[in-house]
Parts: sequence; C-alpha cells; structure tokens
Amino acid sequence: MNIDIIGAGIGGLTTAIALEQKGIKTRIFEQAEQIKEVGAGIILANNAMQVYDKLGLRKIIEENGNPISSMNITKSNLKPLSKIDLSYFEQKHNTKNIAIHRGKLQKILIDKLKTTEINLNNKLTSIVKSENGYELNFENGKQIQSSTVVGADGLNSVVRQKLFPNNSIRNANQICWRGVTEYELPINFRNELNEAWGKAERFGFVQIAENKVYWYALKSFKKNANEFSINNIEQYFGDYNLVIKDIIKSTKKEHINTAEISDLKPTDIWFKDNVCLIGDSAHATTPNMGQGACQAIEDAFVLSECLHKYEITKAFSEYQKLRLPKAHQVVKASWLVGKMAHLKNPILIGLRNQMLRLTPTSVNRKQNELIFQLAEI
Repeated sequence: MNIDIIGAGIGGLTTAIALEQKGIKTRIFEQAEQIKEVGAGIILANNAMQVYDKLGLRKIIEENGNPISSMNITKSNLKPLSKIDLSYFEQKHNTKNIAIHRGKLQKILIDKLKTTEINLNNKLTSIVKSENGYELNFENGKQIQSSTVVGADGLNSVVRQKLFPNNSIRNANQICWRGVTEYELPINFRNELNEAWGKAERFGFVQIAENKVYWYALKSFKKNANEFSINNIEQYFGDYNLVIKDIIKSTKKEHINTAEISDLKPTDIWFKDNVCLIGDSAHATTPNMGQGACQAIEDAFVLSECLHKYEITKAFSEYQKLRLPKAHQVVKASWLVGKMAHLKNPILIGLRNQMLRLTPTSVNRKQNELIFQLAEI
C-alpha cells in the first residue's frame, strides 16, 4: 500500500510516522518552500501525548518542552475563576501535558521519519479521479498518479474543496495574535496555562522552555479585523496584570503572528473512495480548547490503526465512525467557549464568572476525561 499525504503540518507528519511504523509506504507533498519555525507554541494535551507515547516520541518531546499540570481561567488581573488540575490525568495515563515550540515539535517529527519523502514547494491545485486512482496536479507543473490520498492540508484544504464541496468555513469575528518571547515567568506560573478573560477579549500564556513563553491574545471585532492594529496591542491589554503587560512588551512586533479565527462547520463526510481527510481538513476547530492539533494527532493514530487492520474503504469508514463524534464535540464546545469568553455585557460577564467559580471539580474532570480518552480499535 502506498499513501500520499497532502500537507506537512503536525497531523500530516504524525500520520506518516504512524503509517511508517505499520510498514505502509508514504509520501508527503507540502506547499511551503521550506518548513520554517513558526513563532508559536503548542500545547500537547494528554490525549496527544498518549499517541506520541505509542509512537516512541514521548520522552524526546518531554525533554524539549515544559510540563503543564494546571489549566486556569482567570480575570484580567489573573485572579482565578476556574482551575483544572491535570495531575489526575497524568497519573491515570502515565503521560504529562507538554507545552512546546511548534517548530521544535515539527523537527522532532521530521527526524523520526525514516523512509517517507517530504516533497516541498508542491502546492496542490487539483485532484481528479482517474482510471488508476487520482491525478494530483501541483502549481509547479508537477503531475502525479496516486492510488490513495490523505488530505492533511488544513482549514483551506484543496482536497476537501475539490472532492467534498458541501462544507463551509465559519468566521468567529475574532482576531488572534501569537508570539514567543524570552521572558522569566514568576515561579508559580511556570507549569500552568493561564488564560485571562476580559470584555470581548482574552490573553493566554504558557512556558514552553526555560525562560521562553508562548502567548496568544484575542479580541472580537464588529466588521473586520482591521479595527485593531498590532501596534496598539499593549494598549488593548493595558489594564491587565503586570505579568501580561510585561510579556507583550518583551515581544518584538515583527515576531508576532496575526490571524483571524475560523472553524469548519461540522460535516459528516470525511472520505470518498480512496481519499480521506484528517485534522483541520476534516474538522477545523477554533483554538479555544487547545485541541486543534491534538485532534489531528488522534486522527493520525486511529487512521493508521484502521489501515493496518482493514482494507482501505473499510479502514476509512471505521476511522470516520470512531473519530467523527468526538471531533465534532470538540468543534462545537470550542465554538461555545469562544463565545462565552468574549461576552461584552457586564451583567452576563458577572454571571459567567460566577458559573465558572461554582462549577465543581468533578464536572471539569468528567469533561476532560472524555477528551483525553483515546478510541479503542
């Protein structure tokens, strides 16, 4: 069996590793001319780290990242509203939640590959059914035949747009800034993810290595994202805790990435004949639960297990059956969290904060139990 993977992101690379370990030959086609270290971090939650443990990558990821044992939602002054203790899940699954630089994770994944070709500067423009499978056409003029294709090419997936036309992207009307900076966090914050909620805005930060902090900030906009300028970001969060203001001040503006937040409206068809979608191509989610990449990593694991166990059509069908309900649950819950976090009405904000404070630990634990549990195949 030969499988061509479109996209060398976290999902595509993890899929190639998992398939390689099953003895399945893969090729990756990536549109970028080089795989750059994007200035952003990533939080590998317990479910993702369980997969990497199975793939033999847990130790090296732990060595290159920072363990996170608590996820906190706070007010803008960093006074806690909700705290999720992750040590329970660390003990249960024998894996930690790890915050790591995205570029470092990509390098670890690429280094793990042994036989997979990574073809850079190959931007897919069309995929057409042919007698022997599929004809893949690339912007650089390359044309290849493929028997089996995995679309791991993200929210704006060409594979999905060409073969699965009935889908739509939803804009959350939120702008997001992400940055990585050299900064020494106070010791009590070093093994926590903290997300401070304000009025139609929020700011999150986490340590990803010694004296290195990944942060993200979001604001709601009414008409278009141009309402806000990166040059005014310190002003936007000027009434937040001093730690947050210092993190922003310590980051060079040219190292801050700006993007609008969108997701993919849940769709029930992830495969067609010998083509299958994974990750953001199938179920792009807003980043409000830190599960976007984690769900792609789960896809990689489940898909590889199904392809090892079944013939292709049955494998894709089983993969969709196992993964779709949970992925859709994450997409819907994340969209709801994003709306809750960006409330503007002071009365509703007060009610929301009171609800967060009063939610029992057992309820938060149960919700995360469902997210961190891997599918049985």
